[in-house]
Amino acid sequence: MLFLRVILSWLPHNPQQPLIRLLYEGTEPLLAPFRRIMPRTALPVDFSPLLAFFVLGVIRNLVINALMLLLY
Repeated sequence: MLFLRVILSWLPHNPQQPLIRLLYEGTEPLLAPFRRIMPRTALPVDFSPLLAFFVLGVIRNLVINALMLLLY
């Protein structure tokens, strides 16, 4: 869902359309904390999804490693 939101941000769209609104409502709780800690840039680019992808990847790797230690 997060990847779809990033792609959608590059395209013209109607944020009031029900599917797009559902996408925004589903991803905003994840992105909001990163937006608070990321400084705004002069560029019209939101870097919070990039940070979210990175943090989710780190968490995924930590969980996988922990499960492997427990199971093997």
